[in-house]
Amino acid sequence: MKWLVVYCHPVPESFGAAVRDAAVEALSGRGDDVRLLDLYAEGFDPVLGAEERRSYNDRAPSDPKLATHIEHLGWAEGVLFVYPTWWYGLPAMLKGWFDRVWATDVAFKLPTDGGRILSLVPHIRKIGVVTTCGATWWISLLMGQPGRKTILRGMRALCAPTARTLYLAHYDMDRSTSQSRAAFLAKVRRKVTAF
Repeated sequence: MKWLVVYCHPVPESFGAAVRDAAVEALSGRGDDVRLLDLYAEGFDPVLGAEERRSYNDRAPSDPKLATHIEHLGWAEGVLFVYPTWWYGLPAMLKGWFDRVWATDVAFKLPTDGGRILSLVPHIRKIGVVTTCGATWWISLLMGQPGRKTILRGMRALCAPTARTLYLAHYDMDRSTSQSRAAFLAKVRRKVTAF
């Protein structure tokens, strides 16, 4: 299977990097093809500018810097997102990546007759989220588990409605221990391998 791993964390030595490495190793270890997008490392520009927004409903983005990202999305059969949950939401960098890459004539086609949005990525059969949350499980649930809601419910429903999903979160990260982090990395390896 062909996997696109989208990683979003600004600190190279973060626990998020260890999570990313565990996920990539799990996918590669079972013989899958893996492409890694490290949004911060490559300096991805998440800002959807005025001209890009004006043409958003009419055509695919024309910024040449997005071409590789769009090609990766067209190649992938599975997409795995690895990122921290900040303020009960996606990092701005990742949200900007969705705004600019999962765009009209890339991930979907807008209807011209008032009908439904048409998916252009039906080849994506699996979508996963692996995240860390400073809040506890209960507070995260109360806030709606934003990664689950935004990516695995909202975006999946519009663009890849038949895709299988995986959601893993290390809760209470602000009070994590070396033991809780090691246990989470083991869980990531096990669950991603089985996904």
